[in-house]
Amino acid sequence: MNRNLTLMIALGAGLMAPYASAQAPAADPAPAPAAAAQAIPAKIALVNFQEVVLASNEGQTVTLNTQKKYEPKKAEIEKLAAEVDSMKKSLQAAPANLPDDERTSRLRAIDTKEKQLNRDAEDAQTAYNAEWQEALGKVAGKIATVMQNYAKTSGYTILLDVSTQSNNVLWALPSTDISQAVVDAYNKQSGVPAPPPPAPRAAATKPAAPSAPKK
Repeated sequence: MNRNLTLMIALGAGLMAPYASAQAPAADPAPAPAAAAQAIPAKIALVNFQEVVLASNEGQTVTLNTQKKYEPKKAEIEKLAAEVDSMKKSLQAAPANLPDDERTSRLRAIDTKEKQLNRDAEDAQTAYNAEWQEALGKVAGKIATVMQNYAKTSGYTILLDVSTQSNNVLWALPSTDISQAVVDAYNKQSGVPAPPPPAPRAAATKPAAPSAPKK
């Protein structure tokens, strides 16, 4: 109860006392005000949700499986890119007295092939991103449940996601970051084993993953 309200009740009781004693028997004393709710100390945790999803065994498996599926398409694009590069080098090495119509024809062929390369690469990247992010989205939904349960059972009152650069956390103790703990908890619950490390040759040719999905 705030100070102003307490003062108003006290003044009201004082003004009404003579009238009450003259007109009616004394009323029962007013009930004591309810005790103020006790404040709960805040316990804040940070989590990089995107990294948690990607670092989980299931997230890594999804990424590797998607990359493996698109390796044939990647090889096609690399082959097409090599053809374009070869055509350009051939034109550059052509003699200076190459007929204009021949030079124009080669330039037109290079332009056509290069447009096809760009179109195929863009289509493949779009398809890859859509499939990869859809699969990761399913993993993220399951991890979110485990993460919330972990935060609750660990006594945290606030959980902040620091995945994006626009978050407002400027500094925090490393001990407040529960990302790895959430990864461990989810790996244990999911039962998905860690993917085997890639062979040296596979590591050198492994397709690069696109940027992480936005929440």
